[in-house]
Amino acid sequence: MKRFDTRIIFGLLMIAGGGLALAQNMGYLENVSKYFWGSVFALAGLAFLFALFRGEWWAVFPAFTLLALATLILLPESLEDIGGGIFLGGIALSFWYTYFTNRNEHWWAIIPAGVLTALSLLVFGSAYFEDYSGAIVLGGIGLTFFVLYLTNPNERWWALIPFGVLTTLASITIVAEQVGEFQTAGIFFLGLAATFLLVALLAKMTWAYYPASILAVMGVFGLASLLDVVNYVWAIALILAGCVMLFRYFAKQS
Repeated sequence: MKRFDTRIIFGLLMIAGGGLALAQNMGYLENVSKYFWGSVFALAGLAFLFALFRGEWWAVFPAFTLLALATLILLPESLEDIGGGIFLGGIALSFWYTYFTNRNEHWWAIIPAGVLTALSLLVFGSAYFEDYSGAIVLGGIGLTFFVLYLTNPNERWWALIPFGVLTTLASITIVAEQVGEFQTAGIFFLGLAATFLLVALLAKMTWAYYPASILAVMGVFGLASLLDVVNYVWAIALILAGCVMLFRYFAKQS
């Protein structure tokens, strides 16, 4: 089979550059450099896309990245605010493509794909959900690890832990300003307790019940301060502990 000659690409670029310069001189276009470089990156992306379809799977990364960069350059001014989201989303697509074309060997691609997708959604939604930007990023990355767990629950049970931690942190970014420090700590510990409970129930890891129980107790004490009863709880706990110690002492004496 005849090899693809790179002179064709350079020839097309020269023709495109000359045509754009001519259009600018005739008053039909402005900012020719913008269209020229946009076309350069687009053609380079298409060249790597051609290599991808010929079996070179690695070419997906420069292909989607260059095409996303070309789209970013050629965007009209009215859409420049979402340009970063388009660029990050384009890179994310390269990792999603990598995973879906070979799920067994390229399972790792889910992690960068999910992170970049979350960042892309942050850019798109920043104009409407600015107060929830932290929750969008942390929740999106956390959901990525849950998807990773679903791909192979037996071997990737560990992904439940970052899923739970990041989802808990996402929740805290929403409620932190509405409750006090102790309540925030309580929510955090309860979230971690729920995380280890998921590990125990879904992954059948019995050891996870122990940290889940301890963290749940700590979380309950943190939330108890919201009801202004934590001082009574501590006082009663101290009294009971003292009674137990005295009972054991006198029991031994008798």
